Amino acid sequence: MTVQKQLGFWIAALVVFVLFLWLFSGILLPFVAGLALAYFLDPVAGRLQRLGFGRVGATLLILGVFVIVFVLFLVLAAPLVVREITAFLQTLPSYVTQLQRLAHEHGGPFLELFGGEEAGRDVEGSIRDMVGQTTGYLLGLIGSILAGGQTLLSLFSLVIVTPIIAFYLLIDWHKMVATVDSWLPLRYRETIRGLAREIDTALAGFVRGQASLCLILGSYYAIALSLIGLNFGALIGITAGFLSIIPYVGSFTGLLLSVGVAIVQFWPDYYWVLITLAIFVSGQIVEGNILQPKMLGDSVGVHPVWLMFALFAFGSLFGFLGLLMAVPLAAAVGVLMRFGLRRYLASSYYRGDTESAARVGEARDD
Repeated sequence: MTVQKQLGFWIAALVVFVLFLWLFSGILLPFVAGLALAYFLDPVAGRLQRLGFGRVGATLLILGVFVIVFVLFLVLAAPLVVREITAFLQTLPSYVTQLQRLAHEHGGPFLELFGGEEAGRDVEGSIRDMVGQTTGYLLGLIGSILAGGQTLLSLFSLVIVTPIIAFYLLIDWHKMVATVDSWLPLRYRETIRGLAREIDTALAGFVRGQASLCLILGSYYAIALSLIGLNFGALIGITAGFLSIIPYVGSFTGLLLSVGVAIVQFWPDYYWVLITLAIFVSGQIVEGNILQPKMLGDSVGVHPVWLMFALFAFGSLFGFLGLLMAVPLAAAVGVLMRFGLRRYLASSYYRGDTESAARVGEARDD
């Protein structure tokens, strides 16, 4: 098969895949969630099998524990989280108004000193417009994700259908992998297997490591902000931890929210504002120097900018389903792009000679 035919085949496969997601995005959520759940629980099932459990028994035990924990969360924690989010959104306009007033009172004379009274009014109006547009954009994004995912049906599917799909996938996981492996073209089988292993390493390493990091950071921020008495401290801390799936975004978002609330709540006692700032600075120091090197290392290969683009792009295209698929697809595309770059750098087209043709064959074995 020529290079042109191979390229045409993979482009056609990509078009079919995107078209399939677009057509069935309304019903794919429980299937994608079940597949993700089975993927991440398969190592646990393997360990239980080595301890003497059968595959069915190990699967039932794992999913039983997962369902119990998930139901307890929905019953006990979800109502509190929803109530806190509602109260925060209702209070947000008053916080913004007070921040604008404080900025005008304490920053207005400074601005007028350099640009006059008109400059101060212009800056204040720009800040007000920016905050209003940002708030409206975030609320609109959340609403579109929830509406695009058919919220009630999707939540019902996640609770009821997803464990059933994950159960059947977990039982036959190794059979399915072996079947797909048997379909690979013999000439490129080892290359495809190598790419699959690299994607698995990148995806598993990033998601498992970043999930542990998010849990640790979210717990630290929530406990620390609650101990200093910050309004909505637990909610801001949990939000910062959850958004830490994108490196630096969670801590930066939590920092802005917490410092803004602290200024409104504690001003003019700036001591507590500095403590709030110190909580996030210390969290970033621990994350950058201890948690990330230990949990992620240097072999993950998912750049924060690429991950952020994938989350926004797939979230806007496919709603909540796209958010679920953004991380694995970003990891897979990153691996494939690095493989393509290696092939290109080893090709005669890049080097401009004929001797490098042998290096192309070597690159296939990478």
